[in-house]
Amino acid sequence: MNRRYEALLVLNAQGKEETVREIIDRLESEFQKEGAQIEQVQKMDKRQFSYVAGSLDSGYYVNFVFIADPGVIAKLQAKFKLDPEVYFQNYERLPEKKEKPGKKVAKGK
Repeated sequence: MNRRYEALLVLNAQGKEETVREIIDRLESEFQKEGAQIEQVQKMDKRQFSYVAGSLDSGYYVNFVFIADPGVIAKLQAKFKLDPEVYFQNYERLPEKKEKPGKKVAKGK
């Protein structure tokens, strides 16, 4: 059963600031290759880290909202763990979208 998820990825684009859009497009295609249906991609710009992690002091935050089978999450985590441009990843299950309530028709007896 497919469910809605949100993935927050922090990108290590140090020295590659001009190619961030290309990195995001590549990651979006990786989601789709694994069977995820992308609903929304939110680019949240570059932010400084509270604590310096080695030589990296900032990263580009990108949020993906998608629909996928729960098994896809483990595949994405494993794939992005090996990707040098993905510094951090976090996945969260979202509540299902509720359809807008329509007019209820009263049934007669």
